[in-house]
Amino acid sequence: MNFCSDNVTGVAPEIMAALADANKGVAMPYGDDECSQNLQTKFSYLFEKEVTVFPVVTGSAANSLALSVMCPPFGAILCHTQSHINIDECGAPEFYTGGAKLVTLAGDCGKLVAQDLQNTIERAGIGFVHHVQPATISITQASEAGTLYSKAEIEQIAEIAKTYNLNLHMDGTRFANAVASLGCSPADITWRAGVDILCFGATKNGAMAAEAVIFFNRALAETFGYRRKRGGHLLSKMRFVSAQLDAYITNDLWLKNATHANKMAAKLAAGIESLLVVKLCYEVQANEIFVQLPELVIEKLIATGFAFYRGEYNTVRLVTAFDTQAADVDAFITTTRTCIDNNYNAIASSTLG
Repeated sequence: MNFCSDNVTGVAPEIMAALADANKGVAMPYGDDECSQNLQTKFSYLFEKEVTVFPVVTGSAANSLALSVMCPPFGAILCHTQSHINIDECGAPEFYTGGAKLVTLAGDCGKLVAQDLQNTIERAGIGFVHHVQPATISITQASEAGTLYSKAEIEQIAEIAKTYNLNLHMDGTRFANAVASLGCSPADITWRAGVDILCFGATKNGAMAAEAVIFFNRALAETFGYRRKRGGHLLSKMRFVSAQLDAYITNDLWLKNATHANKMAAKLAAGIESLLVVKLCYEVQANEIFVQLPELVIEKLIATGFAFYRGEYNTVRLVTAFDTQAADVDAFITTTRTCIDNNYNAIASSTLG
């Protein structure tokens, strides 16, 4: 009954089996094994375009190393205030870029707004030696609010990036959940929409520890191999990372897992949204739910054994995963409903007060 995150889970059986297979025999190190080499072809097929792929083991490394080839030390990375690279990377993007500045913008539902980006860039002092120079825009798909950028929204942002000669980076930790929800091809909301580099997440969707940095603009990949090595992410036994990614995209496991997680989130959202004195903070579009609950309900849920993260104003975040059980979702809804019914007068009085 742990809804803290989609990385509290174990490993998907298909990926664990692939790791066991990769453990048989010997293989060349540092990505020269057959599985690692084949990823280029397999990801190119998946994205309907020849791409360059680099496996790494964490999302922090994927994002930070990707940004290091997209932004010079005197550059600016434009991102949302709530973005993971701004809040949760412990300064790694600044470190790996050699000191680039994160310029944050607000935006409803965790998303950047194209017009706000344009206004910020126009006021940035392009060519003025005393100011950091806009170099990259970074968007998160799905966003930190669990919302999604549509193809049209990405295209609008990409057009601004192109107009001002900026790169466009996509943090795709939950990219699979976005594709599953939007019902589009992975190509449609990446390179076809104008994305230069995608950090393609797998760890939160069934892998043990595996992410892929995918270059659609392959010219940007020229120095990435050296940066990955210098950053400590060129693994000697890279086959064990590549095997996870191979299994992840084989037979659409990545979409199957994400579809289940999204379905459980939709079920959970529908159940709690129907209750009185409960308020969803954002539309539920992927596998994250942000909801304001009365304190009495939160205390009851915790006492019952449910786990989740709390924020301000009695907001809790609930995240479903590839192996979330429908019974746990039902239990959460039932516990919440029962607590509200049994304490409605006290809750209503507290809420109105």
